[in-house]
Amino acid sequence: MATNYVFDENIIRIPVLPLRGLTIFPDMILHFDVGREKSIKALDEAMKNGQMILLVAQKDVKTDLPTEKDLYKVGTIAIIRQILKLAGGSVRVMIEGMSRAEIISVIQETPFFSADVHEMAQTSSTLASAKKQAYIRKARQLFETYAELAPKMTGDVILNVVSMDDDMGRLADYIIQNISAKYTDKQKILEEKSDLLRLKKVIRILMEEIEIQKAELSIQNKVNEQLEKNQKEYFLREQIKVIQDELGENDEYAEEINAYKRAILNLKLAEEYETKLLREASRLSKMQYTSPESGVIRTYLDTCIELPWNNESKERTDIAAARRILDQDHYGLEKVKERIIEFLAVRKLSGGIKGQVLCLIGPPGTGKTSVAKSVARAMGRKYARVSLGGVRDEADIRGHRKTYIGAMPGRILNAVKQAGTKNCVILLDEIDKLGNDFRGDPASALLEVLDTEQNVAFRDHYVEIPFDLSNVLFITTANNADTIPRPLFDRMEIIELTSYTDEEKLQIAKKYLIKKQFKKSGIYGSMLKIHDDAIRRIIEEYTKESGVRTLEREIARICNKSAVLITKKTSKKISVHASDLEHFLGVAHYKKTNAEKVDRIGVVNGLAWTSVGGELLEVEACIVPGTGKIELTGNLGDVMKESAKAALTNIRKNAETLGIDKDFYKIYDIHVHFPEGAIPKDGPSAGIATATAMISALTKKPVAFDIAMTGEITITGRVLPIGGLKEKTMAAFRNGIKNVIIPKENMADVDEIDKTVKSWLNIIPVSNIDEVLNLALRFDKSAKIKKEKMPEEYISPIKTSDAPSSVINTSLPQ
Repeated sequence: MATNYVFDENIIRIPVLPLRGLTIFPDMILHFDVGREKSIKALDEAMKNGQMILLVAQKDVKTDLPTEKDLYKVGTIAIIRQILKLAGGSVRVMIEGMSRAEIISVIQETPFFSADVHEMAQTSSTLASAKKQAYIRKARQLFETYAELAPKMTGDVILNVVSMDDDMGRLADYIIQNISAKYTDKQKILEEKSDLLRLKKVIRILMEEIEIQKAELSIQNKVNEQLEKNQKEYFLREQIKVIQDELGENDEYAEEINAYKRAILNLKLAEEYETKLLREASRLSKMQYTSPESGVIRTYLDTCIELPWNNESKERTDIAAARRILDQDHYGLEKVKERIIEFLAVRKLSGGIKGQVLCLIGPPGTGKTSVAKSVARAMGRKYARVSLGGVRDEADIRGHRKTYIGAMPGRILNAVKQAGTKNCVILLDEIDKLGNDFRGDPASALLEVLDTEQNVAFRDHYVEIPFDLSNVLFITTANNADTIPRPLFDRMEIIELTSYTDEEKLQIAKKYLIKKQFKKSGIYGSMLKIHDDAIRRIIEEYTKESGVRTLEREIARICNKSAVLITKKTSKKISVHASDLEHFLGVAHYKKTNAEKVDRIGVVNGLAWTSVGGELLEVEACIVPGTGKIELTGNLGDVMKESAKAALTNIRKNAETLGIDKDFYKIYDIHVHFPEGAIPKDGPSAGIATATAMISALTKKPVAFDIAMTGEITITGRVLPIGGLKEKTMAAFRNGIKNVIIPKENMADVDEIDKTVKSWLNIIPVSNIDEVLNLALRFDKSAKIKKEKMPEEYISPIKTSDAPSSVINTSLPQ
């Protein structure tokens, strides 16, 4: 040891070499490469002064430029036995560990580490000889077990462990440096002074490493077994193939390939696509029958062959027969039927027009889906339905690439394949409920399907061969046109299905629903009789809908309960009148009430459209002292709020004419409320009702109770047209209100109103708010008021309080 490194008998100053992921023990000879400049300088310094150096591990192997805090405090003093310079500036060094040492302080960090250290004395155990031998024997036994499992353990190492003297400390050091333990675990052994504790820790580490080696060996054995199994299967398949060739059994597989090729040729596709399919069949012939890839190709060829490339059904051209079928299947819907007959007549005269896309828009339960079925039956075409509600993945429309596991064609080509003809009728149901997310926009994928210029060569991602969709008649359905993407909406011809009147529901129930439920329940006509008064009461007090789905369910409940009575032989014939409904259906869901027959200040009967029909929508206005604020409540949308503000501006403009203080907007607060605040409301056509309510409140003049009104108001007082007139007038009719104020421009829509409703109502057209006020605030009850009594069976219990939690729209959705 160099004398210039000695400061006293216990402390020495020597260079320090940080190690990454490596721990050196005393009596250990090891060579390793050194590449860091600071470490090479430390080696050079050590070679100049006695070849002694402290080897200490750094805490994080990722640290390239360690500092004092990055180094462990305990390392090994070693002698440099050999240094060999390598290409690139690094060196390979051989060292021999001498003794443990602890860093007292780091003297310098540049240009190399240098520290004052002192050697650590080993603490010998005072255990009895028997216990000492037990620990040593256990350690040797575990090491032999570890050596059997370790793949690269040499016999010399095992021999050294077995033949080593009974020094527990040396044995622990030798074992730990020859097993695949983590360097952090080795560092803990290096730092331990007690030879007994050191050996105990090594025994624990050995036990853990043995379990790890067993797990690794088990995994390796499983991998080897799988490889051997695959290799064995390969040889067996090859042998089977040779045997099948000898026996001639491969002829069946060859015949399957030939059948594919004949089917492909029979499709009479363009040469380019025919060649593509034949190439796939050739690939199949070169594969093993049980190969997974052969299954993919076989499924692809089956799909392509099953598509009706040239198969068309004969179309019915008899217009009278088509009309007869439509009348058999549906009651009413005259406009819908007329449009379909026009469509068929044009096809007959023109020899077939392509690219027609019909869109049936209407409330739920009005027969949109069944109309599409009837169209297919009337035209003599095959029918297929595609449900689009909730579809979010573009691949649902265009299919998946066949490279994906479980790939399949999209819903459009699946529907064509299901129908079996290329000129089928495909119903795209609930097109307004399409979604989109990170997987794409199915609405955009439908643009090609419904575009007459593009669907002549529609490419499904799975089939990859263009398919002609131009002969397909696409019919779409929707409840609300607002949610249909505009580019898609422009490609369709809109046919609106309005809600049914009570009389229409009665006839539908008698002609279709009752017969259908009798058949389902196994009831013959003579067993059960449901009278008209019972049906009317079900419509009025047990259902609230635009269509007839709930009505059909209530009729089904009557049939089911009747079936129980007939089965128990309680009754052979059952007759159901209105008074019997509580027994079959329970208490009525909707009470039969009419609008209040009292003139009130600031309360106006408005009319609204909802997805389940028309509603009577009261508008209330109240004037209180304040600072000119206007408060609008009732869960209103932006359009409705703007309409109220437009009405207020018109009132301020005409305040003197109306006899209102011109500064009312400064000294009063106006609160306008639409009752049933839990129900969202929007639309402009409550404008004249809102204006009338505010003027009534400001002038203290009551509003006539037997008037209902609908119309949009402008800031100049003009009354603009609205939508949903049929439903709104039905709401007035059901609530016993005879006089309905409508915009003059809506008189063209009066023909759409039900005949019974139109004959009973007094419809008054107006063009400005002054006319509305003259009728509502100064109403002459002898003018144009009908005195005949409203038929009791037509009055339905419809009030806004009964409305479901859907948007009450004061205008018809466009």
